[in-house]
Amino acid sequence: MNKIKLLFFATIRDRAGAKSMEMDIPEDLTIQALKEKLSADYPYLKDSMKSVLITINREYAFDETVVPPHAEIGMFPPVSGG
Repeated sequence: MNKIKLLFFATIRDRAGAKSMEMDIPEDLTIQALKEKLSADYPYLKDSMKSVLITINREYAFDETVVPPHAEIGMFPPVSGG
């Protein structure tokens, strides 16, 4: 198993009710699979997972990216500018 730290920001933090959490995930889990796992395990995050922006160790990551061991995963709602 791979232990990761999830950091929640803005409205995702509000829905999660916490700034962060630690989680054990299978090795070779992709970002897409992580979002699906979070949606299934924490239904109140399901809507957020549809449009969340993800960082791994402070660099943007895509759905097909494999989560490395002991990663810090940031989860941000979409941002719009003016």
